[in-house]
Amino acid sequence: MDQDWEDRVAAVWATFEARPEADADAFRAAVDALADELPADSPLGLFERACAWDSTGHSDRAVPLYREALARGLGEVSPYKGRRAKIQLSSSLRNTGHPEEGVKLLCPELLAPSDELDDAVRATLALCLSSMGRDREGLSLVLGALAPHLPRYQRSMAAYARALVEPED
Repeated sequence: MDQDWEDRVAAVWATFEARPEADADAFRAAVDALADELPADSPLGLFERACAWDSTGHSDRAVPLYREALARGLGEVSPYKGRRAKIQLSSSLRNTGHPEEGVKLLCPELLAPSDELDDAVRATLALCLSSMGRDREGLSLVLGALAPHLPRYQRSMAAYARALVEPED
């Protein structure tokens, strides 16, 4: 889509945090109006709708929309939004009792080209793993993601993260 549409989507999202929870229907209507400007099969519109449902506490309504957006090629239209959709879908799957699906969706993202979403991938994957009772693996991911951001102790935290999941000798 064009930059004007993207800017208008960003403007609607910029109002989200300031909106009261009771305004969720109006927020979703604003997102729907923008999505309606796109062709019916546009993965971008599906993605924005999924995000709106998800952000207003309806993971169950978001899951099929994220799936459809990805199936219709969101990652090809926008690799960044495709990666966001995988992160958000995984989180929603965890919220709806299917963390194992989130793990399957996010594990390949650990090998994807690095970008600003790397830590979000690891944090969401850690939550999915924890929901499956795999807390040590989740903690390892979170410590590994945190280590490079620390002003000191980067090397030791990275080593501790690896030690959580490496077999003991």
